[in-house]
Amino acid sequence: MNDQAEMLRKIVNMKSENQQAVQPMTGSEKIARVITVTSGKGGVGKTNITVNLALALSRRGLKVAILDADFGLANIDVLFGIIPKYTLLDLIHDEKNIFEILTDGPDNIKFLSGGSGVEELIRLDKKKLRKFVNSISLLDKLFDVILIDTGAGLSQNVMSFIMAADEVLLVTTPEPTAITDAYALVKMVSRRDKKKPINIIVNKADSVKEAEEIANKLCVVSQKFLSLRLLKLGYILYDDNVTKSVKIQRPFSLYNPKCQAAKSIAEIALKLFSQKPSEEMSGAKGFISKLLSYFGV
Repeated sequence: MNDQAEMLRKIVNMKSENQQAVQPMTGSEKIARVITVTSGKGGVGKTNITVNLALALSRRGLKVAILDADFGLANIDVLFGIIPKYTLLDLIHDEKNIFEILTDGPDNIKFLSGGSGVEELIRLDKKKLRKFVNSISLLDKLFDVILIDTGAGLSQNVMSFIMAADEVLLVTTPEPTAITDAYALVKMVSRRDKKKPINIIVNKADSVKEAEEIANKLCVVSQKFLSLRLLKLGYILYDDNVTKSVKIQRPFSLYNPKCQAAKSIAEIALKLFSQKPSEEMSGAKGFISKLLSYFGV
C-alpha cells in the first residue's frame, strides 16, 4: 500500500463520533486547490481535458484527485477504462468511508464517482451531514489539487459547482454555438462574482491562430461588457490521437505521450501549476460547505 493511501487510512481511523466537529482551518493548515472544469455545451472535450490535465499535474509532483460531478452522464471511469466499486452515494449513506470510495487511477491520481447526485444530501439529518462534510474535508490533507468535472450547460446544479470552487476552467471549441454558450456561462458567473478566476482553454482548434482569436475574443468581450477578466490558459489543436485514445479507453497523454495534444496539455498544466493560487482559496471543506448552501442545505 502506498504512503498516500496509508496516510488517509490513518486519518479516517482517527476520527470518532466525539471528533465530528472540525474546527475552522487556520492559515497553517494544508488545503487543496479546488478547480471546476466546465463548459457551456456538451461535446467540447471537457472530461477528456480533465483526465489528461490531472495526469499532467501528477507528473509535476502534485497529488491530484478528480470528482466526477457530471451526474447525468459520468464519463471519468469510461475514459480510464476503470469501473469504480463505490460512489459518493456510499459515503453519503454512511456505508463506506472516504478512503474506500476513492478509486485508483493511473499515475497516482485518484477519482471519485458522483453517483446519482449531491441532491441526496438534502435528505440527511444534521449529524450525518456534519459527518459527510468532515469526511470530504479529509481530502485537503491528502491532495494538492482537486478537479471537479461538471456536467455541461447552464443548469442550476452546474452553476452551483462553478460558484463553490476556488477557480474555474472553461473549455470551448471554435464552433459558434460553443463560443456563444461559453460566453453565456461567463455572463452568469459575472452576475454572482466578478472576481471569480476563470481560465479559458480552446479545444479542437484547427490552428494556433484560430485558437488565439477565439480566446482573445472571449477575453475582450468579457472585460468590456461584463467587467470580468478571463485568463488564457492554452489550447489543444485537433489531434487524431485523442479520438483513438477514447475508443480504447486510455487517456491520450498515456496512449501517445509524444502526440501534439499530450504536449499541449503538459504546457497547460505547467501554466496552471505556475499560477499563484487565489488568496481566498477555501479547499475541499470550503467547497463542499459552499455547495451545500447553494443546494439549500
